[in-house]
Amino acid sequence: MYIDTHCHLSKEDYNDIDLVIKENKENKVNRIIVSGCTKENIIEALELANKYEDIYLTIGYHPSEVNEITDHDLELLEEQIKANSKVVGLGEIGLDYHYGKEDMELQKELFRKQMNLAEKLHLPVVIHSRDATEDTINILKEFPNVIGDIHCFSGSVETAKIYISMGYKIGIGGVVTFKNSNLYKVVEEIGVENIILETDAPYLAPVPVRGKQNSSKYIPYIAEKVAEILNISKEKVAEITTNNAVSLFDLK
Repeated sequence: MYIDTHCHLSKEDYNDIDLVIKENKENKVNRIIVSGCTKENIIEALELANKYEDIYLTIGYHPSEVNEITDHDLELLEEQIKANSKVVGLGEIGLDYHYGKEDMELQKELFRKQMNLAEKLHLPVVIHSRDATEDTINILKEFPNVIGDIHCFSGSVETAKIYISMGYKIGIGGVVTFKNSNLYKVVEEIGVENIILETDAPYLAPVPVRGKQNSSKYIPYIAEKVAEILNISKEKVAEITTNNAVSLFDLK
């Protein structure tokens, strides 16, 4: 059995959510963690979790939303988390400087506020970090009691080891299957015990379906690549990464 620890599930992207869940089960993906990271899709994600047994949630405001989020929105986020037992983490939160650093200080402020909330609620965090590794690490170090996972990791072996030393798991997705990716070096060095699997669906579909709409049902392709890199069985990858996810997110 597999767990997709990070995906986005919306009626805007998928015409038939029932079919998505059915196909997941057919491919041994028995639980998925949907990320709600804007005010609008948090509401939809909460509705999906209430409807489907297989769906758990992480919710939090993505750094791209920084100019839309007020302190009132953060209070509402806390209320939404407390009101739904299927919320198992806070995220994806973090920093994104890919399109510039004009709002860098605002991003850091929002990041710290949400890290404080995670610490208060004893929840793991899901970290988005794009072109912002140094600042991300420095802020995480301010919260030594918080753990989580580094979503869609694409950095160096050295960076991965820093995150692991701080108690974080490394989220490995479809990029590891790409021919031009060096992510295999990270997988080789850190081992399956530090990995959780994710799709980031509907984005970043793995080979052999690269370029198509991604879905949680494709998690086995990612597991197969990890197994190949580490020279272990796909079943072993499934077992260990599932246990890692269950432990990190306290899944029942």
